[in-house]
Amino acid sequence: MNTYSALSDPNRRLILDTVRRNPSTVSMLVEILGISQPAVSKQLRLLREAGLLVVRPEQQRRWYELNVEPLRELGDWLEPYRHLWANRIDALERHLDKISEDTHEQ
Repeated sequence: MNTYSALSDPNRRLILDTVRRNPSTVSMLVEILGISQPAVSKQLRLLREAGLLVVRPEQQRRWYELNVEPLRELGDWLEPYRHLWANRIDALERHLDKISEDTHEQ
């Protein structure tokens, strides 16, 4: 599994968002995601295979932590495209400002 495939699943993105804030165990992720332990374990395995997670064993627990390097690579690849959506977001902001001004004038 590669980074792009790993990020395609909403549960895997939620796992990454969670471990980005705090390293987590399987049981913590089961509670957050509200899905079964086997389903969480499968998602964790796929994220590890994609290189997005690292595992830190501590006594009987396994802590899952974010590995940011694949995300940096993704960010570097996306960088030349950022201006495409930044321009559109700026145009949307101007449009919404104009609508707001027109509404207040009435």
